[in-house]
Amino acid sequence: MQFPESWLREFCNPPLETKALAELLTMSGMEVEELRPVAPPFSRVVVGRVVSLERHPNADRLNVCQVDVGSGTLLNIVCGAPNVAAGLKVPCALVGAVLPPGEDGKPFEIKLGKLRGVESQGMLCSARELKLSEDHGGLLILAEDAPLGEDIRKHLSLDDTLFTLKLTPNLGHCLSVFGIAREVAALTGTPLKSPAFPPVPVKHAAVLPVKIEAPDLCGRFSGRIVRNVDTTAKTPAWMVDRLARCGQRSVTALVDISNYVMFELGRPSHIFDLDKIHHGLTVRWGRPGEQLKLLNGNTIEVDAAVGVIADAEAVESLAGIMGGDATSVSDATRNVYVEAAFWWPEAVSGRSRRFNFTTDAGHRFERGVDPAQTVEHIERITQLILEICGGEAGPMDDQTVALPARKPVTLRVARAAKVIGMPLTQAQCAGVMERLGLPFTQAEGTITVTPPSWRFDLLIEEDLIEEVIRVLGYPTLPSTRPLASLAASVRSESKRSPHAVRHLLAGLDYQETINFSFVEERWEHELAGNADPIRVLNPIASPLSVMRSSLIGGLVNVLRFNLARKTTRVRVFESGRVFRRDASVANGAFSVAGIAQPLRVAGLAYGPVDALQWAAKERQVDFFDVKGDIESLLAPLAASFVAAEHPALHPGRSARIEVDGQAIGHVGELHPKWRQSYELPHAPVLFELDASALQQRLLPQFQPIPKQQSAWRDIAVIAAEQVTHEALIGTIAAVDPGLIRSARLFDIYKPATPAADMAAGERSLAIRLELLDDAATLTDERIEAGVHKVLDSLKARLGVRLRG
Repeated sequence: MQFPESWLREFCNPPLETKALAELLTMSGMEVEELRPVAPPFSRVVVGRVVSLERHPNADRLNVCQVDVGSGTLLNIVCGAPNVAAGLKVPCALVGAVLPPGEDGKPFEIKLGKLRGVESQGMLCSARELKLSEDHGGLLILAEDAPLGEDIRKHLSLDDTLFTLKLTPNLGHCLSVFGIAREVAALTGTPLKSPAFPPVPVKHAAVLPVKIEAPDLCGRFSGRIVRNVDTTAKTPAWMVDRLARCGQRSVTALVDISNYVMFELGRPSHIFDLDKIHHGLTVRWGRPGEQLKLLNGNTIEVDAAVGVIADAEAVESLAGIMGGDATSVSDATRNVYVEAAFWWPEAVSGRSRRFNFTTDAGHRFERGVDPAQTVEHIERITQLILEICGGEAGPMDDQTVALPARKPVTLRVARAAKVIGMPLTQAQCAGVMERLGLPFTQAEGTITVTPPSWRFDLLIEEDLIEEVIRVLGYPTLPSTRPLASLAASVRSESKRSPHAVRHLLAGLDYQETINFSFVEERWEHELAGNADPIRVLNPIASPLSVMRSSLIGGLVNVLRFNLARKTTRVRVFESGRVFRRDASVANGAFSVAGIAQPLRVAGLAYGPVDALQWAAKERQVDFFDVKGDIESLLAPLAASFVAAEHPALHPGRSARIEVDGQAIGHVGELHPKWRQSYELPHAPVLFELDASALQQRLLPQFQPIPKQQSAWRDIAVIAAEQVTHEALIGTIAAVDPGLIRSARLFDIYKPATPAADMAAGERSLAIRLELLDDAATLTDERIEAGVHKVLDSLKARLGVRLRG
């Protein structure tokens, strides 16, 4: 909700500065998300009138203007704007004026100078030059009644501040300037200036027949006919400015009037072209197969769950959300029908999201709009139509069929004091209700409130308790120590915290990212191989329609986001829960029946291994770099990497990660088809692990320093390409654990052309063996016997032979 401070102060003007007013609103539950001046600072810009102009003698696109700024002397100003003309009133920057900074960030000072040999005593300004908008099509045209010489900041009320409020769904009554003013009056005690709605003169007796067939859709429907309206009339500048400061652009006078009253009083309304309506209107639920072309150009198909306004031939409007194109007003419109209704919030809620758009009207109606003021608000709209567009108003047609019943809510003063956490008196609580304009009755220790027509959020006692502390002020809460006893629990040394895991990843040069748990369905099918993802009943955006069962999709999207901003090296990780169907899962702390929610850790590496440097040549990150990162994460646990396939990963460059024979995740390059599909220049390397495996930590165990010295022997063996590193080292380790302390592969050789001692498909592997016996000094005979045992075991199990 955005609005200018000056408009709010017309209804309620508390003795508070702008920042203090913003703090008050925030601390009362109406968070002020942004404070922004209407215009940046500038000085010595006044209202000027172009008296005459002539072509510049030395430039075809420049004019020499005589400008009256009310000083008694005409100024000679050179101007190149295409829309400059005699008689226009425009902003004129005098010599010495300081304009807002340009692209270089420096303020622009107007000096006396010459342009192509002609002296210029100032500058005529556009809206863009004053930083009022991005319009640079020409000079900013002012109203004809603008006083000459008046400071432009005063004339256009530029010393104003725009408030942007982030309102929670229960504050539907604050979705208007008057609604916020009503809250400010209650919070500060400043009188509220309520608008008056005097009936306009009725000039004819025509009434449009309206029938309400669905009381559960529409509880009240009010409307009137206004004839002989000039729809080409220009919207007054004051209304255009106020709408712009609420974030709404000007369209036509009739549309602007409807929007203006919505921002002013919080009630959306609709204006039909009366001559396009066939034999009256019917308010009802839609029927399967009916179609409607909306004002936004979309054509939708309605059903029995969507409310509509229809005439005798077709559906003409989506109830409470948006009007139809068939009955929209145009420059040819002469007679209009003005409508204001009460639509049940339950009948409007979620309907616009079904059609993938939202509107200001639907946003308000689904939160609840005051049903008691439909007639008064039509009077306000009619008054503005007659003032701006002219016309003749007909009688009011008001039909009430079903209004919400306001059930009394009782507040127990003792209960309020206990929940709020400070002493309260009944007089304080009663004073809050009076300030809020809530009708109430009192008994000993209780206050019973009957919610007014504009408050849809007062349903239970806790709602009233919130109102009490909100009005009294959260800063009045005393600082008290907690009564609960706190005992720190010591984490087992065999467990790492999730925070420690994140620190480890950060130490490995990965940056943490946080993504939505809602993802695109495409990601689940392609990157997780999940054909039946868990769907979100009410997604916050149409693409984010399912729950993630893998973190990989979010990381790929982060990579795309960074690449679009010319980032060349990306290393990111995420720790978060995923959601999978699992019938064996019962209710638990992080699961519901049938849905498992395990914690996962995933990472992505893309681009060069290191930042550009002189000490090493640049190369792209590969599988083995990320494999090393995973081994560092899991240390001192020993992980094994088994060739395996994964829907998101390259079938020949991916592996399943196992610890003690249990699969804990996958690692590998992104599959080529997904790299191409997601438009990535190179394939990133990804991994995803169960967080529980990363949190395991082996406790160190004492080992005495060896009393004997190790012996080292290097052997070179010839093995088939199918022999894996894991099989090779595992076979050696099993030979004689009491003698063979370690084995490390340090060289691989494969000749470019066939060699005498190696057949096709074979390679030479160089291995360094460490031999050690803590109990006795090793002799050459025992060392050689140990090496021979290793060679014999390799030959028997893997078909490996000694080279040479």
